[in-house]
Amino acid sequence: MRTLAITQNITLDGRVEMLGDWFDPTDQPSDLLAEIQRQDATCDAVLLGRRTFEDFRGYWPEQDDDSTGITDQLNAVTKYVVSTTLTDPGWANSVVLGGDPIAEAAALKARPGGDIVVTGSITLCHALITAGLVDEFRLFTYPAVQGRGRGLFPEGHEFARLDLIGELAFGNGVVGLRYRPR
Repeated sequence: MRTLAITQNITLDGRVEMLGDWFDPTDQPSDLLAEIQRQDATCDAVLLGRRTFEDFRGYWPEQDDDSTGITDQLNAVTKYVVSTTLTDPGWANSVVLGGDPIAEAAALKARPGGDIVVTGSITLCHALITAGLVDEFRLFTYPAVQGRGRGLFPEGHEFARLDLIGELAFGNGVVGLRYRPR
């Protein structure tokens, strides 16, 4: 079975909703970009909620001078967008999943292939976490406190313990942490 990994940029106070200017995808140090590219090498599917997909579609394909490699990765990888309202994704290698998001994600996991990565898509992440479908959390923790906004984990959801499976510190003060639910 494939790994479903939630990859999020997150503040020290656990916020993933970007309401401030603590994260800029085009301004990352080379060591952090190298880790992103290492993780991208095992990923052949990105699973997104409709709002995040539309944000990505409106930004990434338009980047002509992207030295990060993110544009190339997102244009090439299969993107699955969970939506009951979107019919034409309007971005190459994109597939609309109009059914139950949990059933759709479980079906994707059962297919052969590489990692499935979910990023942004807070509502979708909450549903996947609640359903127990997440195999790994890949968190890029930024040295910022936002003080407001939605967090990664749904209110009231508990994990008694997560296993730390990797950690890296980057030149800009970001810490990459990888956890697996028990």
